[in-house]
Amino acid sequence: MKSIVNVKRIKKGENSTLSEIYVDGEFFCYGLEDSVRDYKIKGSTAIPAGKYKLGLNTYGAMNARYKRLFPDLHKGMIEILAILDFSYVYIHIGNNFGDTAGCLLVGYTMKYIKYTREYEIYQSKKAYKALYKRLLGLMAQGEVWLQICQPNLCLKRLTLAAKQDN
Repeated sequence: MKSIVNVKRIKKGENSTLSEIYVDGEFFCYGLEDSVRDYKIKGSTAIPAGKYKLGLNTYGAMNARYKRLFPDLHKGMIEILAILDFSYVYIHIGNNFGDTAGCLLVGYTMKYIKYTREYEIYQSKKAYKALYKRLLGLMAQGEVWLQICQPNLCLKRLTLAAKQDN
């Protein structure tokens, strides 16, 4: 079985990109990344739009930290694989673009902060634990892919993907 998690970018701040994350076609939570750029700045650039396989990374400092944070849950970092010019890109907890390091943060609520002109997400640990459990379950059944798209392209791509699956 092949599952697709859709990340639909919906808003841009000065340095942040807010998304809606859908699992099995249902809204699951919000996502937050750095700014979308035409060129890569290490640790400060959103993941390029595209489709990427998810995998488990069971080594490294972040993996060890999450094992301590979530001892009964953590089996490895959920890594977004094969992104050109990017490495060690994970789905993880955090609240603002300063926490992203080029990765995808998750949270149940969001807010636009007027004085900084940035988006932030909240209830990140709660959303992460729920999404992590869901993704591990899907990974146990087969491949899981993450599809990231800009708002104007999401509907077109999702419609085409649905037609190809039928």
